[in-house]
Amino acid sequence: MEHGSIEREIHIDARPEVVYEVVSRPEHLREWWPDEADLDPVSGGTGVITFGDPASPDAKAVPLTVVEADPPRRFSFRWVYDETEAAAATNSLLVVFELIPSGTGTLLRFTETGFREKGWEAAVLEQQYREHVSGWDHFLPRLVTYAARMVSTP
Repeated sequence: MEHGSIEREIHIDARPEVVYEVVSRPEHLREWWPDEADLDPVSGGTGVITFGDPASPDAKAVPLTVVEADPPRRFSFRWVYDETEAAAATNSLLVVFELIPSGTGTLLRFTETGFREKGWEAAVLEQQYREHVSGWDHFLPRLVTYAARMVSTP
């Protein structure tokens, strides 16, 4: 197995403007992905997403840095890096949401790259890759459902 990138293409029944908000704004992110999100969704903006109850010692807070914020076409960020360092190509994973108009909806091209560049030993690389595949396979369908609800809500 390659373990180099995760790629998905998903059709969403919402316009790119709606999908962009869903993948970039903290108040929408926490509805389908992390339990808590606090970030500035502009190029160069930083923030933290938290999985689990933020008040619990078991919660996992993950820093992220927005790489590109180009509404309504593209939103990308780096994450999974040591919070004492600045996110870079050699120490973080890059997530890209590319939004392409498709009929009355949006084709979402999702990629996550940087697994090999992190320099993990083979077993850690394989485990991290599997965990991310499993995670995105769980969360991306929730994004689709949430975006559709956004359209149907007055």
